[in-house]
Amino acid sequence: MQKVERINTIMRYINNLAHFTIAEIMEEFQISRSTAIRDLREIEQIGLPLVAEVGRSGGYSVMNNSILPPIRFTDNEIKALVVAFMATRNQQLPFLRSRQSLAEKLLGLISKNQQDDLVVLNQLLFFEGTNPNNPDLLDLSDLPQPILEELIQLSLYEENLEIWLNGVSHLICPLRLYNEKSVWWLEYYDFHHETKKMQTVDEIESVNPVQSYKNKKWPSKKKILAQLAKKARQENLHLELGAKAISQFKKYHPLKFSLSYMDPYQTSAVLKTEIDTHDEAELRELVHWLFFLGEELTIRKMPAELLNVYRKRAREIASF
Repeated sequence: MQKVERINTIMRYINNLAHFTIAEIMEEFQISRSTAIRDLREIEQIGLPLVAEVGRSGGYSVMNNSILPPIRFTDNEIKALVVAFMATRNQQLPFLRSRQSLAEKLLGLISKNQQDDLVVLNQLLFFEGTNPNNPDLLDLSDLPQPILEELIQLSLYEENLEIWLNGVSHLICPLRLYNEKSVWWLEYYDFHHETKKMQTVDEIESVNPVQSYKNKKWPSKKKILAQLAKKARQENLHLELGAKAISQFKKYHPLKFSLSYMDPYQTSAVLKTEIDTHDEAELRELVHWLFFLGEELTIRKMPAELLNVYRKRAREIASF
């Protein structure tokens, strides 16, 4: 970690503590005692007043009502923020209007040279889904359906929600929202059917906090997740996907399937689900899909009925 970056990080670290010691700074940032003392002196000179406390349990604390100095971004940090904005254009993201004001504030904080760099960067980099005829960072042509933000806001404060689909009310516990091929999906637990379901957000007519069910005791989200984890142990198809298999998965997959990524770069993932072994047509279609995923697919578990169809298809391919 560079010195300037370390000092900025230390400032924000100690500002959140009522009391801290030199030893804590040394351990947290893996620096020597002399370096920690020099950094604290520089922090005081920058304008963050510290109060030294003598005695056996002495240390430091930040003076009450002190205000942190303004944040200063490095050139690469600014580029990282702007590239993140660019990569998410035309993705129908929630809170897009806030992204617009955030970008405007960021541009107002940086120097003219840094602004010029970003203009060139904006002309140079394009990501999948970017409209080349209108690549402006501040363009809001890709606003999502308003109900998406409403759904997120309510999910932050309400454990259970009421959604309306085709004029029918459903009491649910929202589990996660995810975007796939510019379509937003809601994964939720349906209390009436006592099962996990998925629904496109576009098809949700309205969403409301649960009002008429206040007196009824529903299982908590923690219990629901425990139930789903128990059910997951009964799932009969376990797949592991590498980067190329994930790419194929994104091109086509049965709608009921969703991936759990195993690393932040989304180059490995697992899929665990329960399939109906009594539908022969579905088994054949599933086998074709498994071969479509390609070589970077590892099958950890599959039911015997599916395995028989899979081996038969493998023999047919080998005989060509």
